[in-house]
Amino acid sequence: MKKTSSSPCARFTLLISPLLLPFIAGAQETLVVSAAPQAALPVLDMPAAVNVVYGDDMRRATPRVNLSESLHGIPGLQVQNRQNYAQDLQLSIRGFGARSTYGVRGIRLYVDGIPATMPDGQGQTSNIDINSADAISVLRGPFSALYGNASGGIIDVKTQAGRQPNSLEAGTWYGSFGSWRNEAKASGATGDGTQAGDMNYTLSASRFTTHGFRERSSARKNLGNARLGIKLDNAAKLTLILNSVDIAAADPGGLGYQEWRAAPRQAPRAAKYNTRKTIGQRQMGLRYDRQISKRDDFSLSTWVGQRATTQYQSIPQAPQRNPGHAGGVISLARRYQGIDARWTHRGELGVPVSVTGGLDVETLNEKRKGYENYISNDTVPTFGKKGKLRRNERNLIWNLDPYLQTSWQLARTLTFDAGARYSAIRFDSNDRYITPGNGDDSGAVHYRAWLPAGALKYAATDAWNLYVTGGRGFETPTFNELSYRDDGTSGLNTALKPSDSTTWEIGSKSRIGNGLFTAALFQTDTDNDIVVSRNIGGRSTYKNAGVTRRRGVELGLERRFADNGQVTLAWTRLDAIWRSNVCQRGDCNGKRIPGIARSMGFVSLAWAPEAGWYASASLRYTGSVEANDANTARAPSYTTAGLNTGYKWLHKAWTFDLFSHIDNLFDKIYAGSVIVNEGNGRYYEPAPGRHYGIGATVSYQFE
Repeated sequence: MKKTSSSPCARFTLLISPLLLPFIAGAQETLVVSAAPQAALPVLDMPAAVNVVYGDDMRRATPRVNLSESLHGIPGLQVQNRQNYAQDLQLSIRGFGARSTYGVRGIRLYVDGIPATMPDGQGQTSNIDINSADAISVLRGPFSALYGNASGGIIDVKTQAGRQPNSLEAGTWYGSFGSWRNEAKASGATGDGTQAGDMNYTLSASRFTTHGFRERSSARKNLGNARLGIKLDNAAKLTLILNSVDIAAADPGGLGYQEWRAAPRQAPRAAKYNTRKTIGQRQMGLRYDRQISKRDDFSLSTWVGQRATTQYQSIPQAPQRNPGHAGGVISLARRYQGIDARWTHRGELGVPVSVTGGLDVETLNEKRKGYENYISNDTVPTFGKKGKLRRNERNLIWNLDPYLQTSWQLARTLTFDAGARYSAIRFDSNDRYITPGNGDDSGAVHYRAWLPAGALKYAATDAWNLYVTGGRGFETPTFNELSYRDDGTSGLNTALKPSDSTTWEIGSKSRIGNGLFTAALFQTDTDNDIVVSRNIGGRSTYKNAGVTRRRGVELGLERRFADNGQVTLAWTRLDAIWRSNVCQRGDCNGKRIPGIARSMGFVSLAWAPEAGWYASASLRYTGSVEANDANTARAPSYTTAGLNTGYKWLHKAWTFDLFSHIDNLFDKIYAGSVIVNEGNGRYYEPAPGRHYGIGATVSYQFE
């Protein structure tokens, strides 16, 4: 599709993530689409650490499979590709989420205003369609508290809304390790979006398969995404969002240090236990937006979905024979739904003021079963087969969160933003598997917290802003973290408490030519931080860690030069340490929190014209990462390089794009991620050496 060039300054003034704007004076939230929308506030003027990555940049000469391909240029965000599609990416913001052995923790994920994070705080990136993404916004810092059960930040994905002329696109990509991805996309509109009855649509579907870098790491993923919009009248719009994903993936598991160094592609336990996972998710969302008056907007968003997961773990027969053990096969069936209603008013109280009030209600109904990961013929077990039932429970989570956000324009150069959210979350478990040696483990826990946040912004010049922010965060245990007790007995780990964090941040943003330079200093103190107690055979148990502290500095630069040149720089320094002893042996006070790189750096240089040859080169540095609380094992630091190039040819209504890329150009041997506190010392998840990909897309516009 033909792309109109624009400067970064102009692009920064586009609509930033809808979820990031309610606390800004005069800005409209994603769910508000008015007949005459106001101009959104540029990133420069937002009193928070925010970065935006645009879909066109994410798709330029990339496989379009994982977010790890294009988010390394965001300061404070650590993206680790496990090379394991059974466990998802490992994402953390300012160190929050690094402990997660599956999915995303400590970060709220949204796609078109619909949470990709469940009410308990567990999220996944598997349903994010890069092929139809318009922009991805990342919010770090205290204001993320206004979105509920998360401590690190917000990742919000906005997909493309169709527009005229209608278009069709098809593409294919082939890469190392027998990897294929094929995709198709259709988008368009019946009008320009200003008249009642005007409609727009974007439909996208893709299939990805791979043999995998490691043994026993093959995967298949089918993904579909649809966005349909209709203009109801001159003040209202309705948007329907549909999403579907199916994944079947082998799980190679972690390696010990000597195993990793000797043969990083091996997966010895995976073959014995046939470890694997299947995931199927269907989701639908409906969003209604109305401009009530020139000063008032109303939005209502509702969604419903279901997610089924079956996972086979590498747990030996002996522990599974314990009457209280839940077995080595996890079977989950989740149904979730929610509704978010909000009202925004802009007026005067001596000074210009905007107020947004709303109510967010979400529920999750989960059927959790456990089975033995073997069947026995006399005394000889055959692993990788679903055996006897060992766990059966019905779990329910709901949250009820009212919130209020305000912005006060105190003077031409001074703005004060403040907000608060009251978060109430209840976990309720009904045990349906009661046998000798395994009693009734039913129970309930209820967590509540006030989450205030505030910011003061000073506009030193038209091109330079300074801000200070502060806020409290709240993070409950997920049902996955509550599922197993540290002592191996059955039942919910109800001793886990939610973690509470307080963050202060000082930041600066300045426009430099056709670009933006950002800097942020922050400190987060957390009580009752939830951390991995131990991780054995793919099963993790969790505990509260007392007090932790995260201090850091984040620097970023995005700039365009010579019309088609682009440079991106990002650097992060993060000191995350224990402030109390969490080790069962020895003293961990003052040691580094595992899973978190102390330093990260990224630089890329790109030449990206509208048509013709394009190319880019990048360098990425990640510092050493501790693998356990005692800091006796670590993954070494590494630096990798990547190159890509392609040629885009525009011919009448056709666009042809041929491209190739090489990653880890210098064949660096490194661990892509670690499994925190793995009980057998199998911490390391190896990354591939030099690998490549080639691809092509073709699109046609119906003029």
